[in-house]
Amino acid sequence: MPLKSAHPLFLIHVLTALGAPIALLALLAGAQGDWAMLFVWLGIALVVDGVDGPLARRYDIARRMPQWSGASLDFVIDYATYVFLPAFALAGSDMLSTPWNWICGGLVVFTGALYFADNGMKQPDGSFKGFPAGWNMVVFGLMVLSSSQVFTVLFVIALCALTFAPVRFVHPVRVARWRVLTLAVTLVWFVAAGLAIANGLSAEGIVKWLLAGSSIYLLLVSAVQQGLEAISRR
Repeated sequence: MPLKSAHPLFLIHVLTALGAPIALLALLAGAQGDWAMLFVWLGIALVVDGVDGPLARRYDIARRMPQWSGASLDFVIDYATYVFLPAFALAGSDMLSTPWNWICGGLVVFTGALYFADNGMKQPDGSFKGFPAGWNMVVFGLMVLSSSQVFTVLFVIALCALTFAPVRFVHPVRVARWRVLTLAVTLVWFVAAGLAIANGLSAEGIVKWLLAGSSIYLLLVSAVQQGLEAISRR
């Protein structure tokens, strides 16, 4: 492939790689105890991750630039922003007392690393098999909504266990079934999360219910679809 025609496509890899300095900025914010800013940067990384994949598939970049592995690059960035930095917030903030902060943070990075090595994580319908290590959204939700250490610890342990369970979890863009509703709920989650960040990582009234409701929907929707499919086959 001529180098000249490769240059525009390489910008897609550049977009993906921007997640690395964004992750560094999130880490610096967290190291200073500015957890709200850490999640702002993780939110930006989440948006970038939602854009680069469709672009890569639209222009078939894997075939047209085979010398660069977009999947490997994406895994590196995703592990930092979806797993490691949320675990850092879980372990380094005052959400949990010692040693539960170390235990839960350690479980997150451990199970997340194993999940990223699972070649069977992606299902034919676009969903994920097992909890897809989306700890950025989970830890944010727990930091804003959970005032109980017991609930937080049990919830983290449950999701770590579900990482290896044959239960589906949604990809808001790739799963076609109920996609319009799922995308609308995802937008609600982002708006509610932004309002909670602006309020000092606190949600009250309608914002609290919107954040909790949208989180529950995104967590359970593919499992519900999986259950409906199982019932229809009987």
